[in-house]
Amino acid sequence: MLAVSAGFIILGCAFFGRLPKNVIVNGVNVGGKTRTEAAQLIRGDIISGLKEKRLTITGEKKTYTFTYPEIYFKDNVQKLLKGVTKSGEYYAEVSFYLNGIDEITESICKSESTPLVEPFAIFNTEGEAFTYVEGNDGVYADKNKLAENIRASLSGGFGEVSLSFKKVARTKSMHTVKYDTRIISSFTTFFDGSNTDRSHNIALAAQKINGTVIDNGRSFSFNGVVGQRTKERGFRSAKIIENGKFVQGVGGGVCQVSTTLFNAALLAGCTMTEFHAHSLAVGYVPPSFDAMVSGSYYDLKFVNNTGHKLYIRAKTKENSVTFFIYGRGDGAQYGFSSVVTGNIAAPVEKTNDLSLVADGKDGVISEGYLTVTKNGVRTTKLFRRDKYAPVKRVELDNAEEKPPTEQ
Repeated sequence: MLAVSAGFIILGCAFFGRLPKNVIVNGVNVGGKTRTEAAQLIRGDIISGLKEKRLTITGEKKTYTFTYPEIYFKDNVQKLLKGVTKSGEYYAEVSFYLNGIDEITESICKSESTPLVEPFAIFNTEGEAFTYVEGNDGVYADKNKLAENIRASLSGGFGEVSLSFKKVARTKSMHTVKYDTRIISSFTTFFDGSNTDRSHNIALAAQKINGTVIDNGRSFSFNGVVGQRTKERGFRSAKIIENGKFVQGVGGGVCQVSTTLFNAALLAGCTMTEFHAHSLAVGYVPPSFDAMVSGSYYDLKFVNNTGHKLYIRAKTKENSVTFFIYGRGDGAQYGFSSVVTGNIAAPVEKTNDLSLVADGKDGVISEGYLTVTKNGVRTTKLFRRDKYAPVKRVELDNAEEKPPTEQ
């Protein structure tokens, strides 16, 4: 009768899916429990222990701490319980992991790293031409190593994890940065500062160019940078040359700015791709070294083919405008010379009206030469030929009557 009863109990346990008595899994007695109940008890004990644990990551800037439920676990409890058929002590496999480990390690490493900053120069439009910044070496936290150490800590007792860093040294020197931003050319022209409207136009056009940076291989367009010369854009009416005569026109004086920049760019080694001579010779540069601009049809264009970036500064004083060009240059020194090859006599007109008397001016035929010195070798080549028209002289028909002397 006892044997029958014992058999009934065993069959009953099997029938209802309960574990045998005295089944201990990871130190938790789950004997007589259903496998679902047993799994809940075992996992509850794992979580209870996990809540007392913490993962600590130590960086150079701060310490990072993670606990449950950021730290969670995987186990084979269900599989283990399915195979339990008799009393005894069993051990389930439990492994811990950090939720979102990829995002966490990425964030920590980004926060702890110091990006590499090469020495560099800030181009200024006022004051000192450049502000120099030393930069710093890079210090980068190793993301892959951090993830590896986190996993090792979680599987081996939750030991403290320290970040590993890799240093990356700067490759550029401040000497190189300064060499790349030295002044390589400048050119100045002078004007009558008492002519306020013309002086205003010169200063306005120069200011629009001030601070321009031209990358190697890129082209500069005067009209593209300065824009239309209109009253709406702040330009005033002053003397311009039109059809061989000096007349009033909006933007008078801007050609002196384009001419000054033309010469500075020549001396910097730029390649001129568009330039135009005035119809009349101007007094602020030698013949064949002017650069007239007008509307959108006549432009000054040049290309930076020095091999390095160019920086343009403009400075206007009471009676002068100067362009400074900074960069490394192409290693050559540039100069120019103007040669007058002929004159064109000014026509003479007689008048009896004293108010119409004018001095006039002979026209000029000229050539411009560019001199390049590189590696000790000096070469001079014809750069351009120009013809400037004469300005008619108007004289009194009565030779005894002379115009008053100007003071």
